Amino acid sequence: MKWHKRILSMIQERQDKKVALAVDTSSNEAPAILINNIVKLFETVKPDTILVQADFKIRSIAPIKSDTIKYYTHGKSSYTLVLEWAKEEQIDTLFYITDVTGFMPEDIEQVDFEMFWLVSGTFMPKIPFGKAIKVA
Repeated sequence: MKWHKRILSMIQERQDKKVALAVDTSSNEAPAILINNIVKLFETVKPDTILVQADFKIRSIAPIKSDTIKYYTHGKSSYTLVLEWAKEEQIDTLFYITDVTGFMPEDIEQVDFEMFWLVSGTFMPKIPFGKAIKVA
């Protein structure tokens, strides 16, 4: 649970920042209990976090609530719209729960906000920018 303490302190350090948590909903193979626990952590520690549910499109943008995640089974995901939304909304820090296998346009090599990829599972793919945190 080392990652749990790390994320907790990261959330606490960003109390005065505009924070969003994106969840990749492209597959129901994701560890739903793990994802719900991460969402609950944000909901408890920083209740003004914005929850973004997305796969190949943004499905919802709402105040954070752990019992609202809806998964799809098509397996297609793209990070483009969420990253563009975060830039437009002037998000300070974006946390993204994903396996990092979605589409990433080659022209996006960095973003103007702090980016953390929360990656579950045993495989840690190469991330295009930001920092990866293995959660499992």
